Amino acid sequence: MHPQHILDTILSQAVMVGMRGNFPPATALHTAEIMQAHGMSIFELTLNSAQPLEAMSALKKRWGDAVIAGMGTVLTVADAERAIGEGADFIVSPAFVPSVVEYALKVGVFVAPGVITPSEAVNAWAMGVQLLKLFPIGALGLDYFKAIFAPLNHMRFMCNGAVDGDNIPQFLKAGAVAAGMGGWLTGDGQMPEALMHTRAQALREGISGVRLI
Repeated sequence: MHPQHILDTILSQAVMVGMRGNFPPATALHTAEIMQAHGMSIFELTLNSAQPLEAMSALKKRWGDAVIAGMGTVLTVADAERAIGEGADFIVSPAFVPSVVEYALKVGVFVAPGVITPSEAVNAWAMGVQLLKLFPIGALGLDYFKAIFAPLNHMRFMCNGAVDGDNIPQFLKAGAVAAGMGGWLTGDGQMPEALMHTRAQALREGISGVRLI
């Protein structure tokens, strides 16, 4: 899938749905179906979860290019090769690993490395990265985001880590372009369906409210 299409979809939806924990194919499919009912079709499986490659493949087999499915917690080039070899539309990492970024860009796959300092952000952006995963920004807070964004507002940041339906609208209003939503939105694979619907709807409403301001 073309990286520009992935970026455009992220900018449009403003949410990358994460699944970390017990998300084998059947659970991942059910979770993705719920999220799509609320306008979210970008899914990040994670390598430190149950059957992540199988789950990612199941999403693509069921919905094809109607969904964007990639792999997270990619820490090495070997991880990236494995995920991309299995058809990952994109790769994401909690850290800035230059060799992983270089490999993804070389093979034409969208990559969002994790950064948390200005130096990491500047170095990743200089490599040609189009979206930076600011992680774990929820734990550091809105003031930290505002401080780092002020001199780097020409960059695109996706806020991840300890984020929820309350603080994501604040981050978006302050300049973030998207949120990576895992635990609060999808749980660990055992979140009740009704709660996922409730949180997904609340998240969409919060994002829409900010974008209408």
